[in-house]
Amino acid sequence: MELKPYQQQVINDLSLFLEQIQETKNVNHSFYNFWAKHPRTPLFPFSGTAIEPYKNNVPRVPHICVKVPTAGGKTFIACNAIKTIFDAFDYDRHKAVVWLVPSITILEQTIKNLKDPTHPYRQKINSHFGNKVEVFDKSALLQGSGFNATSVQEQLNIFVLSFDSIRTANKEGRKVYEQNGSLQSFESLLGNDEEISLMKVMHYLNPLVIVDESHNAETDLSVDMLKAFNPCFILDLTATPRKNSNIISFIDALELKRENMVKLPVIVYNHQDKTEVINSSLQLQKRLELQA
Repeated sequence: MELKPYQQQVINDLSLFLEQIQETKNVNHSFYNFWAKHPRTPLFPFSGTAIEPYKNNVPRVPHICVKVPTAGGKTFIACNAIKTIFDAFDYDRHKAVVWLVPSITILEQTIKNLKDPTHPYRQKINSHFGNKVEVFDKSALLQGSGFNATSVQEQLNIFVLSFDSIRTANKEGRKVYEQNGSLQSFESLLGNDEEISLMKVMHYLNPLVIVDESHNAETDLSVDMLKAFNPCFILDLTATPRKNSNIISFIDALELKRENMVKLPVIVYNHQDKTEVINSSLQLQKRLELQA
């Protein structure tokens, strides 16, 4: 399966942003330069700024958002983005991805698809990383099942986790912070003086963090969780970005319709405030009632 044109545009936008990161070594400047030079730059709402000022949610870590409508193939975009992001960093770095999802249903579906060698998601990642790929759920990580100091240096490791499973507010979440004898092989990397926990291992690996449905991860607790991973880069995927999102790519629903990704008619209106939205909704409801 290959990228649709609008999906390729997202990857192109990501590449352009990463080029700015490599050039400026400053996330704020990179975000401004990206939009200042972008061929589809919208009107500047603030004098001398691109779109909006960069929101420094996780200090010193590039944290950007891709806005793609529902059914637009966000997961496939993310599968392609992994190589694009790692190619912009040092070749010899550990290649670890923390893939965060908001619910058990999405967690099970994502793990199933990423583990299936016949699924287009896994096939794309395999093609990018020479089939040296392993996908782990939380249980396998805690048990050290195929996850050790040697494996993290030889392959791409993807850790698929739900937000709730690693929040310290519940018993299950605390397990990732507790000392774990199943991970003792990582002493060779972290040192003998360290109490080895899963979170310390992931912190050491300095992973790329992909946040699926990122509008569900905007609380202070969620931001602290992101910081705990010690990420090298954070990529948010959502159809409805929150105010603190640093958007680098916008995909319109009409682009999905042109690629037959949406089977129903799409009529899009741009309103200036929520009162207009409500009035339009009421008028549409009345018309539909009359037709019915």
